[in-house]
Amino acid sequence: MRVVRSLSSFFVCAVALVGADFAAPEMQIDPAHTKVEFTLPDVLHTVHGSFALKRGSIRFDPVTGQAEGELVVDAASGASGSTMRDRRMRQNILETDRYPDIVFRPDRVRGKIAPQGTSQVELHGIFVIHGKEHEIVMPVQVEATGGQYNATAHFTIPYVQWGMKNPSTLFLRCSDKVDIAIQTVARPATASAQSRP
Repeated sequence: MRVVRSLSSFFVCAVALVGADFAAPEMQIDPAHTKVEFTLPDVLHTVHGSFALKRGSIRFDPVTGQAEGELVVDAASGASGSTMRDRRMRQNILETDRYPDIVFRPDRVRGKIAPQGTSQVELHGIFVIHGKEHEIVMPVQVEATGGQYNATAHFTIPYVQWGMKNPSTLFLRCSDKVDIAIQTVARPATASAQSRP
């Protein structure tokens, strides 16, 4: 009888855990240790550049896979090494005066993130660029050590399909897709606060 009661208590706790409101600890994304890089192929050469992260935080529940948070990139910070090209990107393609932020809002993680070592997961969420929302799934590799998570993600944005202009000219033909690579570090919010001077 005591065993039955113990098993009953276990299953009640398990169901309560799975059905509980999302209350995982908040992880802060460190802008100083974040790289948001883009690659745009064209006929003559490939353009490489980067953007700056304004701020970011994420929570994820290892039991349910539920996630929430927000990563905000400064759209006007795009830099490719050419002043003229970057001005055209800001004014004609991203229209940063109207749409100053590029935002990713995660809502779930597919796969398990190990507390230590390497994990391969997929992060699903809503990507907001040029004022429009798009559902995306990005593969992410996570290196966990001592409560810190080093994450690397790669994905492709079909920017022309999403309503932005192609910068191609008569003599320069650019791809209608741009590749994005993100490297970042996430730490518990309390640890991030303590690490700041």
